[in-house]
Parts: sequence; C-alpha cells; structure tokens
Amino acid sequence: MDELIAVAEQVAARLIARKQTIAVAESSAGGLIAAALLAVPGASAYFLGGAVVYTRDARRVLMDIPDEAMKGIRSASEPYAELLARQIRTRFATDWGLSETGAAGPTGNRYGDAAGHACFAVAGPESAVVTLESGSSDRAANMQLFAKSALELLLTKLDR
Repeated sequence: MDELIAVAEQVAARLIARKQTIAVAESSAGGLIAAALLAVPGASAYFLGGAVVYTRDARRVLMDIPDEAMKGIRSASEPYAELLARQIRTRFATDWGLSETGAAGPTGNRYGDAAGHACFAVAGPESAVVTLESGSSDRAANMQLFAKSALELLLTKLDR
C-alpha cells in the first residue's frame, strides 16, 4: 500500500502545481485509486469525485452509459476503459478522467480474460490506454497493482 500512496503523492503534487482536477471510474480496483488519491493531504484541491463501476447497473446509474452505447464494446477492454475515462471526465467537468476495468481474480471474467487482466485509460489534455496482464490470481495484490498502474499511467501524462 505504501507504493500506491507514493505514486498518488506524485500525482497529487503535479495536479496541485498545475491547478488541475481529476475524477476516477474504476471497477476491479474497487475504489483503491480514489482512496489513494484521497489519502494525500490537500486532495480537495484536485479530486472531484469517483465511481466504482462494478456492474452493468452501476454503469447505467453512476456513469449514465446506456446499453446502446455499449454496442460492440465489452467490459474489461481498452475501448470500455476509454469510454469510462471520457465519461467520468465529462460528468465531473474535470481536466482529467482516469479509469480502470479488469478481472482481479482469483478467476477470470465471463469475457475470457484471465485473472490479472486490466485496462486503464486517461482522458484529458493527453490521452492514453494500456492493458496489463499480471499473470497472478491473487485478488488483493491485483487490486493494488491495478490502482498503482492506473496512477502511473496518469503520471506519465502529467510529466509531459
């Protein structure tokens, strides 16, 4: 957890220095991304909100993404991660949107992805999307890895 907070501190410092804001939509990380960002003193200067989008109902209610918008897109994919990042950014009117979607384990998901599979996206002045395969079925370890990896992806964009 210390490594996760350390990355969140770096993200926070850059967001504060830039006077920019962020909102987070996460799934398999279960709120750890938001928790890490909120653990940094001064979070109210940059963190505007977030959602744990773990189910289809959560996607509809929290993200206002109807089933029609999901045509040709499945959860735990790069296109879905991009959609979540853009939507959370729009819904909160932030400079940055950050998302994560995947399969923490101990088994894979119904789409055929193995445990340890996750996709992350950043939407903002710069955008990016990546996929991670940890090769591990350790749910708690994957959740922490997913949160840290999402924040590290954002950090690469904030350092440009």
